[in-house]
Amino acid sequence: MNIVSYTTKELDLLARLMRAEATGEGDLGMLMVGNVGINRVLTECLDFANIRTITDMVYQSPGGFVGVTSPLFYSAANVKEKELAMRVLKGEYYHPATNALWFYAPASGANCVDTWYNQQLAGRYKNHCFYQPEEGVCFPIR
Repeated sequence: MNIVSYTTKELDLLARLMRAEATGEGDLGMLMVGNVGINRVLTECLDFANIRTITDMVYQSPGGFVGVTSPLFYSAANVKEKELAMRVLKGEYYHPATNALWFYAPASGANCVDTWYNQQLAGRYKNHCFYQPEEGVCFPIR
């Protein structure tokens, strides 16, 4: 069972977004980026109150993902990338992205800041810092 409804085009969009945002982070990093995206679809709070589909989430403006401007975003997803996206759509979650709605990559060698846009640090994986709202603000997301 999937936790978010999607079309074939949206599966490709999610996979391409995961690749564009985290290809250098390996499969687990791409899965965590997918977690953040799906969390944005599932939540009904903050900047994401009107995000209801994968397409809405991928192309949200302002507040969307920088990866949509990357050349990595503009080619079709391969089978492996779609498999990773399907895992996220089936509800696989990975800490620190479990309840995260935001992430960013700090400058090389820099630490994650404790708060980012007033949101608390959930943790770091490789070069991505993940942030979640305070408990009770948006949860439960799923």
